[in-house]
This record gives sequence, structure tokens and C-alpha cells, in this order.
Amino acid sequence: MNAPEETAPPKARPGTTGTNDLGRALHGWRDRIAPETVGLPVGGVRRAAGLRREELAQLAALSVDYITRLEQGRATSPSPQVLASLARALRLSANERTYLYLLAGQPEPGPGHISDHIPPGLRRLLDQMNGAPLSVHDAAWNLIEWNRPWAALLGDPSALRGRERNMIWRHFKGLPGRVRQTPQQKADFEATMVGDLRAATAHYPADLGLRSLVKDLRETGPAFAALWDSGIVGVHQSGAKAIVHPEIGTLTLDCDVLIAAGSDLRVVAYTAAPGSEAAARLGLLDVIGTQAMT
Repeated sequence: MNAPEETAPPKARPGTTGTNDLGRALHGWRDRIAPETVGLPVGGVRRAAGLRREELAQLAALSVDYITRLEQGRATSPSPQVLASLARALRLSANERTYLYLLAGQPEPGPGHISDHIPPGLRRLLDQMNGAPLSVHDAAWNLIEWNRPWAALLGDPSALRGRERNMIWRHFKGLPGRVRQTPQQKADFEATMVGDLRAATAHYPADLGLRSLVKDLRETGPAFAALWDSGIVGVHQSGAKAIVHPEIGTLTLDCDVLIAAGSDLRVVAYTAAPGSEAAARLGLLDVIGTQAMT
């Protein structure tokens, strides 16, 4: 997957409304992205120059109908959350992202709010590492991007919405997942995640979504509240994780959390030693993808 070049935003046509300009910009940005560059299959006859509306909807976790209404100018007030999802899915540069918010009549998130923008340099690095299962999370551990190997390994998150994409929320709510932890791994994980969240609240005190997340987590039960009040701080360490896959069984993989320089983004990478049984299973997983074996 190659990052788009730093191009100027599409120019507005004289005499048009901002809403129509928004629709044209979205359509133009969609047309320039080849499906294979974002991990989508290319099969079948394609009339669209780049991404279909259905594919953009899948990448941005929005409905096809809403994408259609945005492009046709029938949806006039997209929320900042929707704009952030579109900017990620369309791989907009910093200037293009600013232009998107301007066209939508929304203020671009300032320094007091958590950013989910993936810088071009990090984007190129992720593209070059596309053979390993990778995911990208913001400072509050919201899942903002993943590649096909990650979806094949841990399950396709495309249908998840809102808090369902937050790793800390999923853990303390006991939502299903494929990672299995020993009691010590669970304790270390919770200490690290709660510490990360506490640091995020210090860095982004004006972020209302973050404050709401912490409030609701405190109400999930005594476990989170006790850790939060204790002031405990954990440290991300490389380690092995057992992942139970419904088709190929249990894989034990190395898991590393990388903090992107100049941002609060977390890149989670799963790897296996070359020639190991786990590496062979990862290779099989790459073949079958998210489809069930028959």
C-alpha cells in the first residue's frame, strides 16, 4: 500500500456551495485510491476509477447510504467523528484533512484532543510491513486501522462501532476476543492500559470523548476503578501472546507495541520466528484470509 502524494486539495468550482464541494472532493479522493493499495480484493468488473462507495463505507465504518448522501450533497452536517473516519479511509494528507473539515464546516481537532491522523511517513512504513498482522490505535486505544493479516488473525472488525473498537473497553467489559492471557499477563496488561489512559487524560484534558470513556469504564465494575485510583503505571514490553484461531488452532506469537515518533499512535505488531511452526501457520492464515476453511 502506497501513501498518496502530498497534493493540493481539489479546487472548488466558482458559484458552487460548500456542500457540493464536499461531495466532489470525497468523490475525487475516492477515485484516486486503487483497492489493492488498501488491502481490498480487485476482482470483478469495476466502473469506479478507484474505490467503490461500498468499499469506502467499509473502510470508514459508515453506511453506503450515508456516503452516497454526502457525495450528492444531501447530508450537510457530518460530525467530526465521521470526518476523522473519512480522512483515515481516504488516506488524506494533513493539508487535505484540514480542507475536508473546512468543507464540512467543522473545526479541525486541536492540540487538546486526541488525534487519529496517521502521518505519511508512518503510513509508508506500515505499507512496507504489510506482511505481518498490524493494527494502529490512538492514545486512548481506539482501533483506527488494521491490515488484512491482522483481520485474518484476530477477526475482521469492520462491523464494530464506537466503543466496540476500543481495546480497553472490550477488555473490562469482557467482550469476546481471540487472545488468551495467563493471570500474570492479564494483570500486566491491565496495569499498562490503565496507565496509558491516565497519561492520555493528562495530555488531552479537553477531550470530552476521553473523559466520557474513563467515566463509563469506572462503571464497568470494581477492577478498573481500583486500578485507576491506585495510580498504577505499567510499561509496554515485548512478549508472547497465545491467539486461538477458529480454523488453524492456537498460535503463540511475539507481540510488540511501537509508539510512533512525534505522535501518540500505537502500532501493535504480531510476528513469528522464521521457520517456526507459528510462522507456517501465519503463512496459512495469509492464504485463507478471513474466510472459513472448508
